[in-house]
Amino acid sequence: MASGGPGSSGSPPGPADAADGEGAGLTGLAADLIERGLRSGLAAAGIASTDVFESTREDLRRRKQQGLSAEMQFTYRNPERSTDPGRIVPGARALVVGAWSYRHEDEPTGVPVRIQPTRPRGRVARYARSDHYSALRQALSVVAGELRHRGWSATVVCDDNRLVDRAAAHRAGLGWFGKNSLLLLPGRGSWFVLGSVVTDAPLPPSAPRGGPPHAEGCGRCTRCMTACPTGAIVAPGVLDARRCLAWLVQAPGPFPPRYRKALGDRIYGCDECQQVCPINKVADRKDPPGPAPSGDRPWVDLLSLLDAPDGELMAEHGRWYIPGRDPRYLRRNALVALGNTGDGGDPATVAALRRWLSADDDLLAEHARWAAVALGRPDLVTEAG
Repeated sequence: MASGGPGSSGSPPGPADAADGEGAGLTGLAADLIERGLRSGLAAAGIASTDVFESTREDLRRRKQQGLSAEMQFTYRNPERSTDPGRIVPGARALVVGAWSYRHEDEPTGVPVRIQPTRPRGRVARYARSDHYSALRQALSVVAGELRHRGWSATVVCDDNRLVDRAAAHRAGLGWFGKNSLLLLPGRGSWFVLGSVVTDAPLPPSAPRGGPPHAEGCGRCTRCMTACPTGAIVAPGVLDARRCLAWLVQAPGPFPPRYRKALGDRIYGCDECQQVCPINKVADRKDPPGPAPSGDRPWVDLLSLLDAPDGELMAEHGRWYIPGRDPRYLRRNALVALGNTGDGGDPATVAALRRWLSADDDLLAEHARWAAVALGRPDLVTEAG
């Protein structure tokens, strides 16, 4: 969740601009790699240098010192590694960076789950509804395969903590850092996952040295900052993970009581700052998104989740970040969402609460107590002793 700083305004260089670099052979290779990535499904692609991301490294260090990263690891764990592509491929000289879109039709949000004609459901953030990172890796693997075929070293990195993906995409000219800390692509918004191919091929960069000329694309807009349910965007581009719902559902330990109501019906992730973004809204009007993939699952049945055995939960949701790979944290989130959206008079909901109120697991019993009280059923807490 690290982010970078602002720059000047303007339009980004497109993939064809890679042809302006020196060296006809490498220029042709750069253009070919970008074209192959786009044909493989990437929404955008560019090339960046492998110089150390010094400003990003400093951001990671400073925010970690300030406590803004909470217990989050990811690229915060080792900033010296995650900001130096040379640690990934010895002699690395270029990054081929790609963006994969997960913008598609979505169900309306803001409608209380309790009035929908189904059992209580928990909402899943868009990026986590399908394995979009797998699709991104496949597209980048096509690029890496071509590099290897031509005798160069190439390694795909995305969502694996070895590189700050957003910093690489920014340097490659794909977009600018929004005030919500996400990378926004001009005219297309932020519904993208990002990754890179690190190579020792000396490919010409797509963007001018120092970054792309469009980092102030947000202008005066602060809608993402004011819409955040917990006020986690504490300054433009600065996220306090201690308040961020997207992190808190992944964090170990109890879900902070002061943010349980704010979690609402969410079970994994939070899209609020992206849903209110005018650039995303304009993109939807100009180019209406297509239907979601067939395997897309925007909702999880809360009662089924609370009733399922560990193995079934991990088989279904194991690709999510789950603290210690322990499914109890999925149940913890489900109990909070149930407390916000369930019906205290529903027999199935009451049965689920009774089960977890009497559980040997103190963490889940405590969250069940909170949910029971939130649903107006303190009698169940008294009954459980």
